[in-house]
Amino acid sequence: MSRKVKPLPTPQQEGYLDAKTLGEFVRARRTQAGMGIHEAAAFCGVAVDTLTKIERAKGDAQLSSVLKVCRMLGISLKIEKWTDQ
Repeated sequence: MSRKVKPLPTPQQEGYLDAKTLGEFVRARRTQAGMGIHEAAAFCGVAVDTLTKIERAKGDAQLSSVLKVCRMLGISLKIEKWTDQ
């Protein structure tokens, strides 16, 4: 029997996005969707270890895996236009 997942609040982003903050967003979105780590990893098509690394910002995860997890969980990343100096 699976445990009930407690939804975490959406974190507030202050300043530039870093791995720790992105991991907090991924974990919050996963829990808000009611998915445990194993279920979410299967849903996203990545290994549990990969999803754990992303959520905890520990170790390295391939960019393609990070982008896949974000896409599957409905997290949008935005690149803004920059100006030449």
